[in-house]
Amino acid sequence: MLSGLQGGLRNAVKKLVGGGTVDEAAVKEFVKDLQRALLQADVNVKLVLALSTKIEQRTLAEKLPPGLPRKDHIVKILYEELSRILGEETEFKLSHDKTSIILLAGIQGSGKTTITAKLARNLSKQGHKVGVVGADTFRPGALVQLKMLCEKIKVPVYGKENAKDSVKIASEGVKHFKTTDSNIIIIDTAGRHKEETGLLKEMQDLNHLNPDKVLLVIDGTIGQQCYSQAEAFHKIAPIGGIVITKLDGAAKGGGALAAAAATGAKIVFIGTGERVDDLEVFSPSRFVGRLLDMGDLKALLDRVKDLEIEADTKKLQRITSGKMTIDDLYYQIEQMKKMGSLKKILDLVPGFSSAMKDQDLDKLEDKMQHWRIIIQSMTRTERQNPDLLNSSRIHRIAKGSGTPEKEIKEMMSKYKQTKSVMKASRGRQFRQMMKRMQQ
Repeated sequence: MLSGLQGGLRNAVKKLVGGGTVDEAAVKEFVKDLQRALLQADVNVKLVLALSTKIEQRTLAEKLPPGLPRKDHIVKILYEELSRILGEETEFKLSHDKTSIILLAGIQGSGKTTITAKLARNLSKQGHKVGVVGADTFRPGALVQLKMLCEKIKVPVYGKENAKDSVKIASEGVKHFKTTDSNIIIIDTAGRHKEETGLLKEMQDLNHLNPDKVLLVIDGTIGQQCYSQAEAFHKIAPIGGIVITKLDGAAKGGGALAAAAATGAKIVFIGTGERVDDLEVFSPSRFVGRLLDMGDLKALLDRVKDLEIEADTKKLQRITSGKMTIDDLYYQIEQMKKMGSLKKILDLVPGFSSAMKDQDLDKLEDKMQHWRIIIQSMTRTERQNPDLLNSSRIHRIAKGSGTPEKEIKEMMSKYKQTKSVMKASRGRQFRQMMKRMQQ
């Protein structure tokens, strides 16, 4: 996520922490490194100068809190100031007792249709009954795409093929879902260029439906242009929140976030991937924590909870006591697969994301996928008692899984190594982490 900005900020912090005495020259050098990282992420120049000046002034003027090293104090100031420019903490809560209408706005290509499905998924998981209206009559195939996405998450869609009047469709869709048990109605609107009078007039007409929330969807790859885009829409229909999409690897994502926050509208969600679950509630402080490699354990625990991953007590006891079987290894690989990529998971754990290079993580992820196929080619008896594996059994498994015998032996070596480590430590740290995940 925002790898360029993330890397630049972490390098600046690492250089400061790994250097010698923190004097005025070291602080100025640190500030220059920050400016470089932020400008490369397309953050507005005036904002970068204001931010860096504030950090430098606070660093040189503030009295150190008792017991806190100067370097840690500087990182704390950076964390606080970055969090501040990204806006206030906010909650996106809707009542279960009344019908709420959410209108999604944005120009073409911003990802509104995908976000519509992701938002429907997010709200469904909160216990809401969601209905979606396909009011994008401008883009060919928009309704088909919306139906395909919502069918996967079992959310009903109202729309009409070849319809031309988006305002009429939206109005009909709202009336339709008000006669059902839906308490949230999400309207996916058309998107064109922000300066097209037709689009802005359409948004003005749709605003007569009195939506409870108007969410502006903005493509994170456009950087600081977010500001003018948000301003244009805000004049037509007051924006109740912003959703920034395509932040998984967006070079200009930092600029997009800062520009969106500068409009005064709150960023409520960020899109971090292509899966329907890759929509996160935006928290400036937690987001900055992840940028600076302080991690976001809460997001990790939330993800575990959302996916309803229930730790099997017997499996956990076997793993942590050093009696792990290949079945248990397979179970762990499957759970991690449900949670998303290994890079995303480690990005949430303090210190882990910078401990491994991306290419190493990719290799490990590939290996885990291969191990999954290897385990599927083993018999139940072999999975329960791996010591049975001899050369003929390994040859058979290699043939069945389409993998070299060397890779099977490597997996078995890693399995035995993990088992030994768990046995030696009695799995204390692992058990503590799993307990935290279940709280």
